[in-house]
Amino acid sequence: MKTVAELLRTKTNAYLYSISPDSSVLDAVKQLAEKRIGALVVTAGGRLVGIVSERDYVRKLAELERAAFDAKVSDIMTAEVITVGPRDSVQHCLQLMTERRLRHLPVVAEGELIGLLSIGDLVKQTIDDQASLIQQLEQYIRGE
Repeated sequence: MKTVAELLRTKTNAYLYSISPDSSVLDAVKQLAEKRIGALVVTAGGRLVGIVSERDYVRKLAELERAAFDAKVSDIMTAEVITVGPRDSVQHCLQLMTERRLRHLPVVAEGELIGLLSIGDLVKQTIDDQASLIQQLEQYIRGE
């Protein structure tokens, strides 16, 4: 099974979109829509301080009791971010996402944000791994 580092190297869209905690929620929602992504990492001074997703916005909308677009990203972001490292396995990431009901996992190496994995990235890799294993087993059975 591949590691997070290997998966990041093969990812087709590896660009990492981020936003400041002082940005408006409207700016975050606009960026999510424009980039057609589900989450933004929240950074301050080059450091990961949170993650904000479509899900965060929807959940906080009712709680804010005011126009959510007037709020700051820091008002709705998840500040206790669960991260993975480049040496973690794809299987570990999938297990973590399933247990914690996450859709995105920031990848941090030596305290620095180096990537973001989505559940789709991990599922695609798992399917590719299984297809490769099936092909190898079929070749073995045929004596190739």
